[in-house]
Amino acid sequence: MDMTEVIYKICPRSLWQAAKNAGQFKGAPIDLEDGYIHFSTSKQVVETARKHFKGQDDLLLLTISVKELENCPHEIKWEPSRGGDLFPHLYGPMPLDAVVKSEELAMDAEGYHHFPAFVTQ
Repeated sequence: MDMTEVIYKICPRSLWQAAKNAGQFKGAPIDLEDGYIHFSTSKQVVETARKHFKGQDDLLLLTISVKELENCPHEIKWEPSRGGDLFPHLYGPMPLDAVVKSEELAMDAEGYHHFPAFVTQ
């Protein structure tokens, strides 16, 4: 299985600020409902944004170290989702130190987000 060094989470700015204040990230409402935090790889994150976040502004792209997640007490699993792709899921809160970078996701007039070059290469 090809696992990358980093994975991504698209997150509303207010939710990330609340996580920083709380000292951990428990996830978005969909994550809490599903029982795990949804992440995407670089090959998946653009489609994730189109399917689930189109038209939403004030979003951040969080870059997460897979190694840091593997060192946290909660299990990370790579599980099949749309089209059989394996998506990373974390079964518990994410430690904040797993986030190596956060940056704003710009959005165009049609509601599509523009990703940094390091994601789409």
